[in-house]
Amino acid sequence: AIKEALVDQANEFQDRGQQGTFDWISRGYGIASSNGQKCIHLRRFTITTLRNFGVGKRSIEEPILEEVHFLLEALRSTKGAPFDPTYFLSRSVSNVICSIIFGNRFDYEDQEFLVLLTGILEIFRFASSAQGQLLDIFFGIVQHLPGSQQKSFKMFSELKEFVAKKAKAHQETLDPNSPRDFIDCFLVKMLQEEKTPDSFFSMEELVATTLNLFIGGTETVSTTLRYGFLILLKYPEVEGDFH
Repeated sequence: AIKEALVDQANEFQDRGQQGTFDWISRGYGIASSNGQKCIHLRRFTITTLRNFGVGKRSIEEPILEEVHFLLEALRSTKGAPFDPTYFLSRSVSNVICSIIFGNRFDYEDQEFLVLLTGILEIFRFASSAQGQLLDIFFGIVQHLPGSQQKSFKMFSELKEFVAKKAKAHQETLDPNSPRDFIDCFLVKMLQEEKTPDSFFSMEELVATTLNLFIGGTETVSTTLRYGFLILLKYPEVEGDFH
């Protein structure tokens, strides 16, 4: 039955189910919330573009190693004092992603950058809480009530506004013959398909897809690395093998 649903009749079962909070946030835009042909086209474009910028290839090592240098400097600045690695790791991971989608990294003390990272972490914390789960079940009602969900909504709006500003700035300085990053490539694709009826490439899709990459990549990878830190602290003999 599983094979029949997921393989033999995959086209009938591959769409994402409805989820109140996620549907409200995405408004149907972006690679993370699209279905059907739009999902196929956006996914293919995104994967191809990311690979062209080194993702999944050895060339991605250069920006990663560059960011490791900044991370080590930040860790040394603690001078052996206890610290929470959450924001150290999220800043370094996010900067690698930012270099690909925005074309630049951010200083670790950049206040706007720190506010955005705080927003991402808080959104995921809320989404995984009991209240966040309750919001999904009764979204139609709970979205209108006061509570911490309103803070998450505000944080997401700020993230979306940040990406929209970046996209607008890229649009004003775009050279179609020399794309600098993911946003530029998406803008070029928009120009190529501006006369194509029902094109899946628009400014709304650009902002949403970029936001998907920025938020999803930052939280997932940094959480994995933080868990790796925890394992190494618990098993120092394993840490010794790393050296």
